[in-house]
Amino acid sequence: MSSIDRSGTFTLGGRTVKRLGYGAMQLAGPGVFGPPKDHDAALAVLREAVAFGVNHIDTSDFYGPHVTNQIIREALHPYPDGLVIVTKIGARRGADKSWIPAFSSEELTQAAHDNRRNLGVDAIEVVNLRCMFDPHHPAEGSIEAPLSVLADLQRQGLVRHIGLSHVTPTQVAEGRRICKIVCVQNYYNVAHRDDDALIDELARDGIAYVPYFPLGGFNPLQSSSLDAVATRLGATPMQVALAWLLRRSPNILLIPGTSSVEHLRENLAAAECVLPDDAIKELNHVAGIVQA
Repeated sequence: MSSIDRSGTFTLGGRTVKRLGYGAMQLAGPGVFGPPKDHDAALAVLREAVAFGVNHIDTSDFYGPHVTNQIIREALHPYPDGLVIVTKIGARRGADKSWIPAFSSEELTQAAHDNRRNLGVDAIEVVNLRCMFDPHHPAEGSIEAPLSVLADLQRQGLVRHIGLSHVTPTQVAEGRRICKIVCVQNYYNVAHRDDDALIDELARDGIAYVPYFPLGGFNPLQSSSLDAVATRLGATPMQVALAWLLRRSPNILLIPGTSSVEHLRENLAAAECVLPDDAIKELNHVAGIVQA
């Protein structure tokens, strides 16, 4: 068994994926905008991830924009059997690097076609609707109109499966009444656990939950407990944070991102990080400490 196999597997749509995957956002330039500083390094990271056994890659055509999908295609196309590429639509980038909602039927349809073209696929395996009522936090608002557009693209055969991103539990419930939802992608980590009840609900129904920013993202998590556990186990805080997520629920799929092969290997080694019960208990208090 390879190290990444120790993370386990879960069914995403109709495909079985390893629970430790890769997020391509950091392959674009600074601010997720423009080309990478080192194009060859970006190709190397993707190829190394697949060589290690990663079969779930998360991306979007608004990373760059277009940059990460084009790099994925250059590095990996024709794609190996079993590789699941998940993308998202619902936003676009301004010339000032801003993130702008793109929820109209025309924008969503164009985004789906852009993703297909830049990835070099006839149909996208999974497309997440990124809900941008508020760019910083999930915010209430009906998703019926944009999700119906995505469901129509699915009926046309351009999209195989549909997920949701940056959503509230109310929106998840609304979405599930409109079409089959195979995954939910939200901000969640050992310190920010607003989705605890949602994760458990989705797990009962066999729906994947894909947390982003496992260490806080643009505002890195500072936790003495996380650091202490990492020191005791001879691991990095990132490895401990990822290992905690793998233990949290069997439907959690991880997509840590990096533009470095060395950092990629470090992240994937989290599959071998075994957290004893006392470490789990200590880490479960982090959310209360950080939010106090």
